[in-house]
Amino acid sequence: MGKTWIACALANKACREGFSARYLRLPRLLQDLGIARADGRYPKVLAELAKTDLLVLDDWGLAPTTDEQRRDLLEILDDRCERRSTLVTSQLPVAHWYEALGDPTLADAILDRLVHRAYKLELRGESLRKRPVELTGEPVPA
Repeated sequence: MGKTWIACALANKACREGFSARYLRLPRLLQDLGIARADGRYPKVLAELAKTDLLVLDDWGLAPTTDEQRRDLLEILDDRCERRSTLVTSQLPVAHWYEALGDPTLADAILDRLVHRAYKLELRGESLRKRPVELTGEPVPA
């Protein structure tokens, strides 16, 4: 389907237009935030995320989140809400994000900051990874 490819292309275009962009896989980011909290870098990491013009969060909803991770996600989105752009990719349909987050109160707060003013694109079709490629790395024409 190419969700990550499209997200990275948009981030690349933002950079070429003079904006800052950062790509992060959400499961790894949430894990790294726990480490940052433990070693004292947490406020600095949040500040860096808050000032990035376009934050790409890939693989939303792939794994269950802990209460701490949901609070981290709320902090990130609250800092960015109506100030900076956040792009999310997910295998999970948006209609299932609420249940995937688990805690109803935090799910309401997180999705309020993320979904309600969002442009939603639903991609259909086979994964780009399933398409044959030539030695050049370019997809073989269908």
